[in-house]
Order: sequence, then C-alpha cells, then structure tokens
Amino acid sequence: MRRRDLLAGLGAGALARATGPVRAAGPARAAGPARAGGASVYRRGNGADPETLDPHKTSTVAEATILLDLYEGLTAYDGGGDLVPGVAEGWTTSADGLTWTFTLRPDGRWSNGDPVVADDVLFGFRRMLDPATGAKYASVLAPIRHAEAVNRGAMPPEAVGVAAPDPRTVVIALEQPTPYFLELMTHQASTPVHRPSLARHGDAFSRPGNLVSNGAYVLRDFSPNDRITALRNPHYRAADAVSIAQVEYIPTPDLAAAVRRYAAGEIDSLDDLPADQVRSLRSRFGDQVVLNPALGVLALMVNVRKAPLDDARVRRALSLALDREFLAEVVWGETMLPAYSFTPAGLDNALPPPEMPGRDRSPLEREDEAVALLREAGYGPGGRALAVEVRYNTTDNNRNTMVAVADMWRPLNVTTSFVNTDAKTHFAYLRDGGPFDLARMSWIADYADPQNFLFLVESQNDGFNSGRYASPAYDALMREAARETDLPRRAGILHRAERLFLDDLPWIPLLHYRHKHLVSPRLRGFRPNLRGVSPTRWLSLAP
Repeated sequence: MRRRDLLAGLGAGALARATGPVRAAGPARAAGPARAGGASVYRRGNGADPETLDPHKTSTVAEATILLDLYEGLTAYDGGGDLVPGVAEGWTTSADGLTWTFTLRPDGRWSNGDPVVADDVLFGFRRMLDPATGAKYASVLAPIRHAEAVNRGAMPPEAVGVAAPDPRTVVIALEQPTPYFLELMTHQASTPVHRPSLARHGDAFSRPGNLVSNGAYVLRDFSPNDRITALRNPHYRAADAVSIAQVEYIPTPDLAAAVRRYAAGEIDSLDDLPADQVRSLRSRFGDQVVLNPALGVLALMVNVRKAPLDDARVRRALSLALDREFLAEVVWGETMLPAYSFTPAGLDNALPPPEMPGRDRSPLEREDEAVALLREAGYGPGGRALAVEVRYNTTDNNRNTMVAVADMWRPLNVTTSFVNTDAKTHFAYLRDGGPFDLARMSWIADYADPQNFLFLVESQNDGFNSGRYASPAYDALMREAARETDLPRRAGILHRAERLFLDDLPWIPLLHYRHKHLVSPRLRGFRPNLRGVSPTRWLSLAP
C-alpha cells in the first residue's frame, strides 16, 4: 500500500494519536459575559505570548494583533480590513509619486494625554531604521529615501527622507513610487513612539506601567502564559466610539485546549483552530466557525549553506516528494490550500504566480523524480541515507504536518528528526542565527503585494533570511522591480524573481493559508477579510 493510501485510511486522527492525544472538547455551551470592574471583557485567543511589545522590535502575527490595538500609524485598518485614515486625517501625493504629505489630526493624543505631533512620527521612523534598534521589520520602510542606507549604518538616522515642518505635517520622500505605500503606514514598523517614555525608561518603555501608546487601548498588565490585559484609552481621539472597555489577549498554543476553553465560555474568539477538528467543530458550532481566504504561506526554510542542503537537487527532491494535496485535505481538514508557488493568489499588482513542477503529476511520478535527483546527489534508496533535522514551533497542526512530511520523505531513504519549542523560542532562535537544517516558517502578508513575500529571501534581509540564501540574480530582479514605475512591467519582474526562487527553493512552500476562526455569538461586528485584521475598536459585545 502506498503511503498516501495508508495515511488516508488512517486519517488525521491517527497522526494526532502518533504524537499525542487530541482530546475531544466537551459539549458546546454559549459563552457567558465576563465582568471586570463593571465593564464587559473581550477574551481574545491570540496564538502565543509576544516576545516584546516594542513596536519596532516585533515580528510575529500574535504581536501585531496586540499592537494594532495599542498603536496607530498614519493610516489604519477598519473592521473589514480596508485602509482608513489613522493618525493622519488626510494626505496628498506629488505628481511623480515620490513625495507624500500627511496632515495629522488635531485631536490625536497619547494615552497620558500628550498630543501626538509630527516629531513623534519622525522619531519613530528614525528609531525603526537605526541599526542600533535591531528592528526585524526595518525593510518595511525601505521605500523611503535613504532608509536602507540608514539601516545599514552608512548614513545617520537624521538622513532618512522624512520631515516634520510643523507639529501637524509629516512629509515623506520616497526612493521610487511605491504602489502599496499607504498600506505600509498601517504597520507597527511605521508607528510613532512616545519620546519622553523612551528617554525615561529605555528598553523597558514597553512594559506595563511604562508603556504610553496612541491607539484605542492602553496596556495594563502582562502575565506570561496567561494573558495580556489592555484597557480602553480614554485619551484616544475616538474613545467614545470604542465599545469594548477591556480586552484580554490569551495565548493559545494548544489549539485543542483552546477549543475546550471556548466551549466552556472562557474565550470569546480564536484566531486559529486544530485542523483535524474543523469538521466536527462545524457540526457543533455551526456558523461560529468562520473560514475565509488569507494571504499567507506555510513553508520549510532551508539552511542553504549547510551540506547537503546546499545542493539544489536535494532541495528539489525533498519538495517533489511532498503530497501537498494530502497535507491540505487530510492533515489540515481542507483549512489550507496546496502551495505550488511561494506567493498566494489574490495579491495586488501581480501576475498569477508561477508554479514549481509537480501539480500535474501523480504522487508516484513525483516520488520517482525525487529519487532520481537524490541519486544524482549521492543519496536515496539503495544508497546513502539522508538525515535531516526539522525545527518547528509547537502546535497540534504543526506537529501533525511535520509527522506527515517525514513519512513522505521516508521512501527516499530520508530519516527525519524533530526539535520543537514554543513559538517565542523558535522564532528567536532563527532570528539569532542558530544552526538548523530545515525550519518551519510561515508568513502572513503585511500588505497585499508580491514584494512582501519575495523580500524575505533578499540577501541583505538579516531579520528573516535565516537560511542565508544569497543570489545576485535574485537581488538584481528585486532592485529592478523596486525602480519600476509601470505596474504591469513591475509585476512581470517580480514574476521572474519568483520563478528563480522556485528553481532554487531557499524555502520549500507547503501550503497557503485560510483564516480559521471561532467567534462567539456575544462578539458583534466581526467581519472576515483577506488580510485577517480585526481591530478591537470596531467590535462590541452583546449585553
């Protein structure tokens, strides 16, 4: 019996039993309202504890969810994921698209009552780009004039092309026209920082009691492995329109346990679900289960500087042997899509993404080609065994995926070992340059443009290119795309860059994401959207 047939017969439940029990949740019951100090509380499941709440040092989706409530950039998202004015009440653009002038709101306030002024925005940009900050998302600001030179330390932070001619005006000069620039301004990389707090507390400015923010909520406390609590910011410009007085961000790395807590009324929403339970969850909770397309990819990052993974034939063989349809349909319960490209469909300013070989072939044909490639490289059945170690952050879905991947590689004479840690440790290990063979990586787009995926493996991207991929040809295409003002021509250049990516496979794409939510009937105003953003300020709780 072929591996696909065997595993399909066993189903995802067998995968879960092979790695630990996935216990059934108790009977569903409606979540009852919690009260704290006379105010209703929104208990928001949020994946993992943040490594930091310094907006210029964060890099995960769980951190971004919290910061979207605590801070506000020049632009922001509404409850449906559409772009709206944020700190800025409006803006103008020069005819050549190189100069943007933002006018700040007169009623913008920090959570201590100080006015939000243009110098706060200017200071935030400079701090983000200062190499001393060590910002992982500094490349988000790369379109700004001199930003990359500042971030490399070749120019001082004051040289970045941002000016504050008066307290309510921010002028930004770009290196080239950037189609997605307004969306960049929603990102935590672009938020202002309260300068007196940073001067007083240094790196401790983002801790409870110290943090002064300008968003709809203000940080109250942080209990690791339990919850982060934020209160409605009374000084927020639209505080009267913010319905929910208190939000608790609850880490949910154990998704099966999170579902049980939801069923018991202890959590009001979840931003991820155990894939092998989705069908049963739909039957139990009906339309409380919300699935919608997402702009994200799940992949295995490859250490391309470590033999034998430095051989493209080995990487291609490992990719060809993967049955992505099985991963999507059985392991993930149809909550993901097979990924034969790096970028997902639906991005702005893009051609349909190129695809790597394999979609039109049977699993057996792909496996035979993988065996031939490995034999060329000196490995494979009847020859030398290939041993690889896969690192991943611990969730039921991740564990089941990696078990299935290892099983798909076994016919190639590949033996797989695992190292699994919590999310904070996993991503910090990769960012800090820890040695590895292959590592689970996921990416949810910060803006809907192919550049936001393809930039991850540019050679100078120290924050995310942990596999140390370096291709002069790839870098040249990315630079060419950055200079191109004709949008269709730019889309073609990025398409060529992705084609090169798929030939080299510095990351092996596995699946493209769908958003998976459980949303309590007591939570009102939740609007699923492609970007997966749902700021708490747009939500309310039933009486």
